[in-house]
Amino acid sequence: METIALRTRLKAGREAEYDQVHAVIPAELDAALRAAGVRAWRIWRDGQDLFHLVEVVDYQAMLRALEKHPADVAWQARMAELLETPDDGSGNARVLPMVWELP
Repeated sequence: METIALRTRLKAGREAEYDQVHAVIPAELDAALRAAGVRAWRIWRDGQDLFHLVEVVDYQAMLRALEKHPADVAWQARMAELLETPDDGSGNARVLPMVWELP
C-alpha cells in the first residue's frame, strides 16, 4: 500500500464550481478508482490550492489502469476546465515528497 500526496491548483474563481463538482463523484469513476487499487482519496482546499492524499495499492499501476478508462478520461477533461495545469497523466509532476512523519 502506498500513500501519495499531490498538489494541484484551481483557476481563479473556480473554487465553488470545483466543490460542487466533487459533491457527487460519478459512480463509474468511483468504480474505476476502486478497481485500479485506490483505497481512499481525500482532498483539502485552501483557496485555489488543492492537497490530495491518496491511499493506493500501486500508484503507477493506478495511473496506467486509468489512463484510457472512459470514466477517468471524461473526469480529467472536466477537471482540465477547472485546474490551472491539467493532469498530464505522468503522476510525477505534482507528487509531494514526504519530509517527516510521526512514527
